[in-house]
Amino acid sequence: MTTLLRGRLLSFKRLPQSLDDTDSYVYESDGGLLIENGVIAAIGPYADIKAQAPADVTEIDHRPHLILPGFIDMHLHFPQMQVIASYAANLLEWLNTYTFPEECRFVESAHAERIATHFYDEMIRHGTTTAVAYCSVHKTSVDAYFTEAMRRNMRMVGGKVMMDRNAPQGLLDTPEMGYDETRQVIADWHGKGRNHVAITPRFAITSTPAQMEATAALAREFPDLHIQTHLSENHDEIAFTCELYPEAIDYTDIYARYGLLGPKSLFGHAIHLSEREADAMSEAGSVAVHCPTSNLFLGSGLFPLKALARREKPVRIGVATDIGGGSSYSMLRTMDEAYKIQQLLGERLNPLESYYYMTRGNAESLSLVDKIGTLDAGTEADLIVLNAAATPAMALKMEVTKSLTEELFLLQTMGDDRAVVETYVAGKPMKSILQ
Repeated sequence: MTTLLRGRLLSFKRLPQSLDDTDSYVYESDGGLLIENGVIAAIGPYADIKAQAPADVTEIDHRPHLILPGFIDMHLHFPQMQVIASYAANLLEWLNTYTFPEECRFVESAHAERIATHFYDEMIRHGTTTAVAYCSVHKTSVDAYFTEAMRRNMRMVGGKVMMDRNAPQGLLDTPEMGYDETRQVIADWHGKGRNHVAITPRFAITSTPAQMEATAALAREFPDLHIQTHLSENHDEIAFTCELYPEAIDYTDIYARYGLLGPKSLFGHAIHLSEREADAMSEAGSVAVHCPTSNLFLGSGLFPLKALARREKPVRIGVATDIGGGSSYSMLRTMDEAYKIQQLLGERLNPLESYYYMTRGNAESLSLVDKIGTLDAGTEADLIVLNAAATPAMALKMEVTKSLTEELFLLQTMGDDRAVVETYVAGKPMKSILQ
């Protein structure tokens, strides 16, 4: 099946250094994107791509809208859809009052399957075509998550949470159970469809040293898998963690001692890193995942994105919604808050950088840029179509918007799921069939 999309095309080649850095991206004001069997076959000026398309090609005209790679969300919690917008003073209170009781419900397969349907609907509505999710401790939650991913043919990353202490009984496994069930999840789901399994110890507070040893064993056995966990989100969390592991130099050193620092290790939050910890992250090639709406909602702190990126030993960075500590499924809303955090830190985050992080940047952080995150020929046709005049207020602002960067900033500042006209997964339009 061959499809030709027409519209304004935007795709990044590298991190933009300024608003004037036009060499960092490809922009076609009247572009053509040829898709064959779910893969981008060609990209360029519409007239050129039309000339090489087969006579029976299905053509879809999205002018005057923007066509970009689908958004990628680097960190969120699949079982927390009904935890979002829960009032609490801080991270640990929020976990104990709302999150842990809700996650206990995912032992029931019918509940997990129902929430999985809603979860993927929200991803599609908001233009997120790949996400990296924590499931619950129950294998039923992982099965529901990956079953729905396969049904929609989405490239998704996820894992069974491992936790054997400091949580309700209904959320605890054991070191042996965590190890065995994760191995089974890998056997059942990794590489099936477009699925990727991540080794997922929730964080050091909820894993004993014995479970961390089991996690280390999994990391040695499956070195190509992603590892995801939490790091340095909240000052009380940091203090408690270091009390539980007094032999470690600091929080990051706990994970290092178990061999969990590496180029496919994704550390949610990482707000309060010391210079030593940032050096260790940089040397290992690990990724600090910025969760702006969650960090603000829970009062955890201001992530020093620009400072970490410009260090002599820079830290790799991803961006994420962190549902349900985060307050929006939208990557646009996420980067709006990321912009404000940098403003509070006396830094600037320009809109080209924001869209790079949401697309190619996150794909690079996942080591998947050969498959997703760009409009390059040969990559998978996971795409979104954005309308910067989606609401009356946005349309009014668009009357005086004179440049691509101004349009991108408008979308970031005022946009949400209403600005996503269509979401394509492997070349198939998916949002329109939800409506």
